[in-house]
Amino acid sequence: MHHTHGVNVTQPPTPRVANPADASSVARLLDAFNREYGDPTPGPEVLEQRLARLLAGDSVIAVLAGDQPVGVALLTLRPNVWYDGLVGLLDELYVVPGMRRCGHGSALLKATEAVARERGAELMEINVDGEDGDARRFYERHGYACMAPGEPEPDLYYSRELR
Repeated sequence: MHHTHGVNVTQPPTPRVANPADASSVARLLDAFNREYGDPTPGPEVLEQRLARLLAGDSVIAVLAGDQPVGVALLTLRPNVWYDGLVGLLDELYVVPGMRRCGHGSALLKATEAVARERGAELMEINVDGEDGDARRFYERHGYACMAPGEPEPDLYYSRELR
């Protein structure tokens, strides 16, 4: 606990890397994230099955915040021709509404970057909805940019389902 001008400020616990046994907690948080923003979700049961398999491998990593998890970051690592090491994609970063602005998001991002570095990543990519000003400010505050140095236009992300 830190004391700041007579006010006790509790630091959030250090986030930890999830293991396959944490699939239920990760699934619950990711499902809540999509539901909060009106995005489709297959439901926590389906997510838990997928996560149990994915978290047992090396390319998908979940990081949990809180002893009873209140936040999650989901990271995917992949090889890339432009880097000797891997490239990380921060697929998701979510903190439950009542626990925001307590440092969990920053702690999750920092821990996820550390895990990515430890596993050989040289670049971290994050996709943010253009109208999500809060998320954009959060990532910019942590050193991320949507424009390559010297480029006048922002990077854009395109996607297409291949089903």
